[in-house]
Amino acid sequence: MNQRLRALISVSDKQGLAEFAKELAALDVEILSTGGTASTLREAGIKVIDVAEYTQSPEIMGGRVKTLHPRVHGGILLRDRASDRDELSSIGGKPIDIVVVNLYPFGATVARAAPHEEVIENIDIGGPSMLRSAAKNYGRVTVVVDPADYPALVFALKSEGGLSVMERERLAGKAFLHTARYDKAIAAYFADKATQESAGSRSPGLGDALQIHLKKAYDLRYGENPHQAAAFFVAPDAPAGSLARARSVGQGAKELSFNNLVDAEAALDAVREFDQPAAVVVKHTNPCGVAEADSLSSAYERARHADALSAFGGIVALNRTVDAETASLLVQTFLECVIAPAFSDEALPILRTKAQLRLLATDGWLTAQHRAMCAKQVGGGFVYQERDASAGGEVKGAKVVTERAPSSEELRALDFAWRVCKHVKSNAIVLAKATPGLRTVGVGAGQMSRVVSVQLAVEKAGREAQDSVLASDAFFPFPDGVLRAAEAGVSAIAQPGGSKKDNEVIKAADAAGMAMVMTGVRHFRH
Repeated sequence: MNQRLRALISVSDKQGLAEFAKELAALDVEILSTGGTASTLREAGIKVIDVAEYTQSPEIMGGRVKTLHPRVHGGILLRDRASDRDELSSIGGKPIDIVVVNLYPFGATVARAAPHEEVIENIDIGGPSMLRSAAKNYGRVTVVVDPADYPALVFALKSEGGLSVMERERLAGKAFLHTARYDKAIAAYFADKATQESAGSRSPGLGDALQIHLKKAYDLRYGENPHQAAAFFVAPDAPAGSLARARSVGQGAKELSFNNLVDAEAALDAVREFDQPAAVVVKHTNPCGVAEADSLSSAYERARHADALSAFGGIVALNRTVDAETASLLVQTFLECVIAPAFSDEALPILRTKAQLRLLATDGWLTAQHRAMCAKQVGGGFVYQERDASAGGEVKGAKVVTERAPSSEELRALDFAWRVCKHVKSNAIVLAKATPGLRTVGVGAGQMSRVVSVQLAVEKAGREAQDSVLASDAFFPFPDGVLRAAEAGVSAIAQPGGSKKDNEVIKAADAAGMAMVMTGVRHFRH
């Protein structure tokens, strides 16, 4: 190198830091650093110059002010011109060629519900200023915010003396994205806090402004149709157990499509409803078979059997680690994707015999009650809402409105059907049984008329409709749906109630000897 390079390193994420800094030191790069980063580097045996020594200005206010200094920002913003060099030299500054910074862990501090004062102290000031300075001056300076970029920089320094302008420009864009996400998280925190402190909104997620920052995870095979390009973008703070954090553990013969991911999310969201081993088979975002059992293999077998025809080419979600017995059943049917918390070492070789089968492991797990915000794009904007996190306990706490109350077995089946119904597109009707094992026997989805959804569910169930129970995502506007269910042998119904004709609906149920409960809660899904 013609001139000794100088790097300023100040990071909260110390992944790969020592190894990276050792490589820089071996290339005779002078390293400036601060606080905990400097301590970590010295412990690793790396020579470091404190920023306070370089600026000849001590850190003040307990470290609140340390890099906000003309020698730091002048060294970073220096352009390749004599006048800039003379001015920098006149204040005792030197060129800074590499800036390696990632910011205080603001998001993680908020996520663990730290006190407000601690959250405020984790708003980084100097870090974003250095990143913006370095990114603005990418023509001369290399800025790095992601440890994943360390190896490429080291390789370029060894082979070419540094990165190309094009690569420095790419890293500059990455730095601006990093600070934008950081500012978004801070703005969201204050907006949520203000909302919680006022009566202006029912939800802390519904403030006056919405900023969404996502990172592309990978390109998809295509969108809803093969002629539509598509990609999967994820939130950097997506929680463990979410689809965004799922790992592919299959053969990887085919990339996921837009529809695969939408269906996988629908299946995963539905299977979270259940505490016992459970399986959900989804086709076109609707559950076509759901079951809960003492073992995962039994749950899947019953879920598949609930609608074997629709299960072909479906997406399966399971709420337990997939074992060999379950894997042997899964490979008997052509499936697009299986998603589960994990796959056992014995199960994977069995599942990998299906080269086209995608396997996704979530590792973590989210409960049915987990809080999240959901968005859908409409012309020129988004509609934004809280995730529908209720369902559990609503049937057991419901009001019995008929002369006959549900039996204990009917109540169990109604509770199960109600949890499933929440995940079926409206108008939604689910028929289920508790013996042998909780399982759906018929699903009617997405119809413009509720009685037609009842008819579809009954037709799917066939003879299994006899002595089944029914869950409806919204009220019956007329008695016709109840009458059709009674003709098929349905014995009990769970529905929200609230129709002008509730009394007529109840009379129809009583005349048929059916039990009916009203939950008072609607679960439309559009």
